[in-house]
Amino acid sequence: MRKALINRGCIFQSTSDTETFIHLIAISDGANVVERVTDALRQVDGAYSLVAMTREKLIGVRDPHGVRPLVLGKTGDAYILASETCALDIIGAEFVRDIAPGEMIVIDKDGMHSYSPFAPVPNKFCIFEFIYFARPDSNVEGKNIYQVRKNIGVELARESHVDADVVVPVPDSGVPAALGYAQQAGIPFELGIIRNHYVGRTFIEPTQQIRNLGVRLKHNANGRYLEGKRVVLVDDSIVRGTTSVKIVDMVRAAGATEVHMRISSPPTAHSCYYGIDTPESKELMASCMDIEEMRKTIGVDSLAFISFDALYRAVGKEGRNNDAPQFCDACFSGEYPLRLTDRDDGPAPLQLSLLRERG
Repeated sequence: MRKALINRGCIFQSTSDTETFIHLIAISDGANVVERVTDALRQVDGAYSLVAMTREKLIGVRDPHGVRPLVLGKTGDAYILASETCALDIIGAEFVRDIAPGEMIVIDKDGMHSYSPFAPVPNKFCIFEFIYFARPDSNVEGKNIYQVRKNIGVELARESHVDADVVVPVPDSGVPAALGYAQQAGIPFELGIIRNHYVGRTFIEPTQQIRNLGVRLKHNANGRYLEGKRVVLVDDSIVRGTTSVKIVDMVRAAGATEVHMRISSPPTAHSCYYGIDTPESKELMASCMDIEEMRKTIGVDSLAFISFDALYRAVGKEGRNNDAPQFCDACFSGEYPLRLTDRDDGPAPLQLSLLRERG
């Protein structure tokens, strides 16, 4: 549950994660709020985009690796901080620029001030923002999300083309990739599955029974465009596999003669510890099965995921630098760019030790 906390004039809309920042700011010896925020954040290893407001200042900070997005906008003389550009569009604001990784923006009566309080480290923007998290009408890190997802579909078709009669997205996140796939493969695109937009994300629901019900409420087959067809289903990812099994059963029940699934991300085999509520690794289908086992379990005639290099090409890189990946792709690769202190057996993280020492 969100709650507002006030410490030394700072107001945060906070969950339990960001309460750590609040406590660190409260015990800081900094001379002013900017120094206290800086002092607090230097004690934290993590992924965040943080916005705070005092009586006189608006402060925005992005973690040194830039894992999560944060953008600067402007309307008239007023500056705006938001996670994505679509938020600026809603209020008719102008996009100014992305906040740089490790940058702190302070906005007050004298205007905007930019600080770089952290030592530079490699950028590790979350690549899953391009695949799923960001809205398709946003521009993130200089890239249009909708176009990137279409590019992913193009790369999928190049890597894993299969003869079929129709390309069908698993809505809504699969739509742009399916469009790109259909255009590249020369296969008609159809909305063979219709989504109920009043149901939330099923992969984060707490129990299997609720997730199964959510899938049935969320999707319905558009049988006219599936019956007697060889279908390519395009989805953004496979997490537990619950949704995929139900979707495939639905498509086959609607009369599809073949079902081929294409996924616009590599296999999700590792949990995210950077602010996304994904399941433990043992609950992830790709951590327990190889692709052939996944294919049989889901019940498709073929299953293919985009490769790392093709995914990186879709976002404008020549391929993945395996020695130093250009993005955070830990949910696929298991290569976490930030130390996972809560999984270590060593001493407690610095910020928790400080809290105990200072009461």
